[in-house]
Amino acid sequence: MKALLQRVTKSSVTINEKMFSNIDNGLLILIGIHKSDETKDIKYIVDKCINLRIFSDKNDKFNYSALDMKSELLIVSQFTLYADVSKGRRPSFFESASPLDAEKIYNETIEEFNKTGLNIKTGEFGAKMEINLVNDGPVTILLDSKL
Repeated sequence: MKALLQRVTKSSVTINEKMFSNIDNGLLILIGIHKSDETKDIKYIVDKCINLRIFSDKNDKFNYSALDMKSELLIVSQFTLYADVSKGRRPSFFESASPLDAEKIYNETIEEFNKTGLNIKTGEFGAKMEINLVNDGPVTILLDSKL
């Protein structure tokens, strides 16, 4: 599983020109599901996302986690995180989970995030979404449960 974390001052998901969800001061987390992902991958990604110290203290040092800050999280499924562009000019998504499997793992991932007590918002799995964000820092970090 891959997760692309972006620290944001605000972020929102719009579907069919209607606001679906939004957050202030937290993390936009794009989640890519690998075809071999299982429970241990979910737990690794959730633990890293909520405990990674990427929020600054008064001295501008990364000292606080999303859990420490009681940050809001906006979590969006993003199969293109597993794009393979090593051959040709069109990305291949061979490593991505099938839509049916990915939706199951994504929902389990959201359930695990909900157990953290943080305010969790999501996109809609499989929908065409417009994601807006104001990146704070910018701070953008790619996590991979397979590394």
